[in-house]
Amino acid sequence: MRHLLFCAASVLALAACAEPANTASSSEAASTPSVEAESQHVSETSFTYPETRTVDQTDVFQSAANGEVTIADPYRWLETDVRESQEVADWVAAQNELTFGYLENLPGREQIAARMTELFNYERVGMPEKNGELYFFSRNDGLQDQSVFYVQEGLDGEPRALIDPNGWSEDGTVALAGSVPSPEGQKVAYFIQDGGSDWRTVRVIDTATGELDSDELSWVKFSGISWAKDGSGFYYSRYPQPAAGEEFTALNHNQAVYFHTLGTDQSEDQLIISDPEQPEVGWGGYVTHDGQYLVIYTSKGTDGNGIRILDLTQEGAEPVVIFDGFDNNHGYIGNNGSTFLFSTDLDAPNSRVVSVDLANPGTLSDIIPEGESPLQGVSYVGGHLIVESLEDVQSKVRVFTPDGEFVRNVELPGIGSAGGFGGEPDEAETFYSFTSFNRPSTIYRYDVATGESTLYREPNLLFNPDDYVVEQVFYGSTGGAQIPMFIIHHKDVTPNGHNPTMLYGYGGFAISLTPGFSVTRLQWMEMGGVFAIANLRGGAEYGRDWHDGGRLKNKQNVFDDFINAAEYLIDNDWAGQGTIAIQGRSNGGLLIGAVTNQRPDLFGAALPGVGVMDMLRFNQFTAGRFWVDDYGSPQDPELFDVLSTYSPYHNIQQGVDYPPVMVITADTDDRVVPGHSFKYIAALQAADAGNAPHLIRIESRAGHGAGTPVSKVIEAAADEWAFAAYHTGLDLSENEGEAH
Repeated sequence: MRHLLFCAASVLALAACAEPANTASSSEAASTPSVEAESQHVSETSFTYPETRTVDQTDVFQSAANGEVTIADPYRWLETDVRESQEVADWVAAQNELTFGYLENLPGREQIAARMTELFNYERVGMPEKNGELYFFSRNDGLQDQSVFYVQEGLDGEPRALIDPNGWSEDGTVALAGSVPSPEGQKVAYFIQDGGSDWRTVRVIDTATGELDSDELSWVKFSGISWAKDGSGFYYSRYPQPAAGEEFTALNHNQAVYFHTLGTDQSEDQLIISDPEQPEVGWGGYVTHDGQYLVIYTSKGTDGNGIRILDLTQEGAEPVVIFDGFDNNHGYIGNNGSTFLFSTDLDAPNSRVVSVDLANPGTLSDIIPEGESPLQGVSYVGGHLIVESLEDVQSKVRVFTPDGEFVRNVELPGIGSAGGFGGEPDEAETFYSFTSFNRPSTIYRYDVATGESTLYREPNLLFNPDDYVVEQVFYGSTGGAQIPMFIIHHKDVTPNGHNPTMLYGYGGFAISLTPGFSVTRLQWMEMGGVFAIANLRGGAEYGRDWHDGGRLKNKQNVFDDFINAAEYLIDNDWAGQGTIAIQGRSNGGLLIGAVTNQRPDLFGAALPGVGVMDMLRFNQFTAGRFWVDDYGSPQDPELFDVLSTYSPYHNIQQGVDYPPVMVITADTDDRVVPGHSFKYIAALQAADAGNAPHLIRIESRAGHGAGTPVSKVIEAAADEWAFAAYHTGLDLSENEGEAH
């Protein structure tokens, strides 16, 4: 098991930019965009949008600058879950009818979908995990909606499908959301996700027979599974059952850790720890590799966690507090008896590795001191510490002894992102993956004792990586910050002042946007577009200080960084005014909504996905209360003054010509509830905002992104690329009829 630098509620944070299993492309040369790109901006006629009624709803907030402030919320009724309101369901249907009618007439849309289907059609294999003598891994043959979970005996054994979710639903939206084998591999506990919801059902399967056990656990969310050493059961976290009708909107309170004994009913599960007096606190548990201790994580939000250690061998033992409070982030790495290794950013913004003994829990000893580059992950494998860090957003991996003595660097295949390195302290074998913008994930086996990397799984490429150029630039932003940005394009595309360019960003929750492969992005570049990804403040590319520089009262820095990225692309002739499409998801959707309001003149198209658009009510729904760590609370007068200045829903102006906007959301997203996007687009459509289309694409039976079937990924991406291409002047005529 690999242990990342642990943000205790990282699973609660907004999903970043992840796409389900992305893949490869072709070696055909990219088409060159038309020289008339800037003049191809389409003059739209006025749209007749579906009627959206308003309500007389106002709320009173306290402002530090202005005292009592009354805010109107005329579209409050759109917050109602689509499963609970026929009126909202009818509104969704009307919006989709308009949007899909528009998309169907866009040039090149069908060719994009067909080509993307070809690109997705290659084998994708996940990282293997060894339990006992068995190896477990996921595999997708290319166009399967959901990946299949396999098991094999030995490293070179014959794989056998153990869990295949592709028959669980006709539309492919019931997904396998995680699988955790028992220590010796006899059983596998796994999560089932329905329609994109964050709620999980847990089932258990017998590895040898493939038969389901009777165990079935409900109301599990933001939880891992950690098996007892003897395989008798596992620890997990769950919430109380919500009230009827509030399952997908109510705030998540009173999480607790339980132990489930195999073969028993969930009602008999043993409560391990909770705190009813602090219902906002969340809890998670992880069994140490020796099976003797339970490492208990506690958190209130997405930044900062505490750690307690419970001795499982002593009946009635009380947890020992190692890190208290929620001001810093800490993660368990491993232990030798009662001596534990942790990563921590306590007194170390780039994080360090420390040891602590349970007999003296207040004393930390440095094993690997803080360095110039932020640590991204540390694992204890083969009697060594494998340390992953970022240097200018590129992976570097080093091996140390448990005492902190440097052993060697792990030689990586190039500039990109490495991940994995899971395993046990007494097993010298581990696996890692390596990927870059022009290279799909390749898996290597690593011998910790010798330092030898051996190719284990490599995808069959349908394109030549050398046809694509990966560049990294740095540009100035607010306060003198130097912001890194990757610019990726086909080698035949050069700066000409008008390239259609897709600019992507996130900027929040200490999530770093590192080099990684995406089928959809490759196709954008194959069509002749430039793809750029800006590493905005708010992420963790340069440690905790970088994160702090883009959150709370510093959130405007994120928007400035993104706007300055677009201006850099224009100033350096990668793009022109109006040839930049902008894209972001979740917290990145907020980013796109905010910068579209602030600089509507700068962009040719905007694609905000599953975004947090109402910054005055985000903390009233499901996981929204956790995000106060990054955004601040609208009930705090000083933070209200900040949030109200950039909230996308509240800052749409009458009489401004906004660029073409297509909002992307899902009707059953219970992470960022779709009411955010519904209210935002209703306000934009109601404003006198020019003749450009302002549309919303609402996916059915889909959530925040995880578990989305491959077929839906292809459909949605084709729609986004067709919309962006049309409005940035990307000429698709040369692609039509080609045998891509």
